[in-house]
Amino acid sequence: MKIADIKANAYSMPFVSPSFPKGPYHFVNREFLIISYRTDIDALRAVVPEPLKVVDPIVNFEFIRMPDSSGFGDYTESGQVIAVIDEQGRHASYTHMMYLDDESPIAGGRELWGFPKKLASPKLEVTSDTLLGTLNYGPIRIANGSMGYKYETLDTKVEQEKMASTPNYLLKIIPHIDGTARICELNRYYTQNVNVKGAWTGPARLELFHHALAPIADLPVLEIIGAKHLLCDLSLGYGEVAFDYLKA
Repeated sequence: MKIADIKANAYSMPFVSPSFPKGPYHFVNREFLIISYRTDIDALRAVVPEPLKVVDPIVNFEFIRMPDSSGFGDYTESGQVIAVIDEQGRHASYTHMMYLDDESPIAGGRELWGFPKKLASPKLEVTSDTLLGTLNYGPIRIANGSMGYKYETLDTKVEQEKMASTPNYLLKIIPHIDGTARICELNRYYTQNVNVKGAWTGPARLELFHHALAPIADLPVLEIIGAKHLLCDLSLGYGEVAFDYLKA
């Protein structure tokens, strides 16, 4: 195998059988249950990396069902996204922890963008009159989220604009062969080609439980702010480096 061939085709591990195809990646009928809650602001400031700032102690706990995802297939994920202010003074999101049930998007999300993904067992389903999200880490339940199913309609255009215009940030870390950081950067991306097909809100509740290796409950639920149920198509393209910690 020639050096030029390696350089031309190196984009994922393992080289001879990449864990995921090249992007961009398209999602059809992607379904969200997003429960927003107020938490302890000091706990947030302890986990949000500079130069991002925390002003309001708001966390979005998300359960996401993805039945038709190009390159990644059919999977579900769940986790915490924190409301932040970026260097440009814009309202933005920082993804803190994500848990999902499919190896390909775990590898792709971590290698490409720096999504903080770990293997777990999330689920999003309709049970009678309730939209129910659950998250197990191994055999242990660590999150329960519920909302009244299609309780009240939201404006799809408003939700579509919010999703498309909000900058999203990720902390990407790739170690060197000696164990030190080879890549340590804050990355930014936007969701693209967003088409919100349906949007609803309703009464919601969220329970988080402690786990040594999935510490979602370290950002405790102090007050439920609101909830959304979204059904949409979107694309996830490549992002950009917003801040390089190794050059700071």
